Amino acid sequence: MLPRTIAIAVAALAGALLVPAVFLAQTPSIDSRSKAKSELPQRPDLRIDANMVLIPVSVNDPLGRPVAGLEKKHFKITDNKEVQTVSAFAMDDGPVALGLVFDTSSSMTPNLAAARRAATLFVGMANPGDEFLLVEFDSTPRLTVPLTEDLAHIRYELTFNRSRGATAMIDGVYMAMNEIKKSKNERKALILVSDGDDNSSRYTTGELKTVLQESEVLIYSVGMFDGRDPIGTNPGLMRGIAEETGGRMFVANSGLPDIAAKISVDLRNRYLLGYVPTNYSRDGLYHKVEVDMAPPRGLPKLKWYWRRGYYAPTE
Repeated sequence: MLPRTIAIAVAALAGALLVPAVFLAQTPSIDSRSKAKSELPQRPDLRIDANMVLIPVSVNDPLGRPVAGLEKKHFKITDNKEVQTVSAFAMDDGPVALGLVFDTSSSMTPNLAAARRAATLFVGMANPGDEFLLVEFDSTPRLTVPLTEDLAHIRYELTFNRSRGATAMIDGVYMAMNEIKKSKNERKALILVSDGDDNSSRYTTGELKTVLQESEVLIYSVGMFDGRDPIGTNPGLMRGIAEETGGRMFVANSGLPDIAAKISVDLRNRYLLGYVPTNYSRDGLYHKVEVDMAPPRGLPKLKWYWRRGYYAPTE
């Protein structure tokens, strides 16, 4: 079977825009769910064809608020530059497996307290059934808290971590990717909290990119740059890690509570587009996916994020 990427939908931040059939989600509570009309059965496994590719897409207005109410006809997908027919379309909700990948290296010392607050905010937005894990990294990565629903354990470890050593950010993401796959929850994501530095990883950026392309895990990056760009930081690396999976990078100087809310909403409010490739072949090669949009009139300029591709099977 082709790999599938599962998206998660939940209520979004309050929005002011309202046009016919297309609107910003306006539910004030994360627990209050507002699901889009779906053309697929509401079930954890949305695959309806063994050869179907599932691509999650998040759509935001200029203020970063999610746009709900779009229809299948508003999306266009190409697979290796060939236009595809979107045969499955849904927004679905369910428990999330979320991994925190937390930088505790020496370079994080000025930002460690703020990074702790950010991580605590993410944990605090959990829904029933969500699982969490915590991977910390300095000179080497370590699995501080395996998959658990015990949020108190995560908070405790975050309270007492200390900064030291060099930075093995790539190795930390690599470890978290392997651990998050153990969750039975279909929807999986990582939140990388770091200043962007990496000077101690055993794995290379190329090796990590391959793992990201083969995985169904969504990654968000939170750059603890605090409005500065000090020597040794690499925001481009953090941005690339996130965007390769269809996620986004946020910079801490835009306000940690706001970032936590945006990530929570974005993670739980995504369109899921499915198609059976017209150029289907079991070649084991990487297929590049492009998503374009033709939104209805009346909407402002939109931004959208999607998983950039997948590897075809070999058997």
